[in-house]
Amino acid sequence: MNKPALIRGLVWGTLVLGVSGAVPAFTPAAQAQALSELSCRALWYQRNAVYAERGYCFKTADAIATFGERCFPPYGQLTPSQQRYVDEVKMWEARKGCR
Repeated sequence: MNKPALIRGLVWGTLVLGVSGAVPAFTPAAQAQALSELSCRALWYQRNAVYAERGYCFKTADAIATFGERCFPPYGQLTPSQQRYVDEVKMWEARKGCR
């Protein structure tokens, strides 16, 4: 398993699927601590991996090279819990000054 996939598995893989989508299997403080330790690249991967799982149609060469072209229903539309997770990742990206 490559490093980004391992990181993704450690953070996103600790979620369990519920009836209404992914539900954290750990406390928000533990999630924030795990995300706070990730590099900008790892945070980018975390955020885009969620979209990739939901069929987002990537446009950048980097995202396509990393996740493939995807592009299937629901075309990147996130569940509420996935959106909360992506928002948390974005907050850490901003806090760290990631581009």
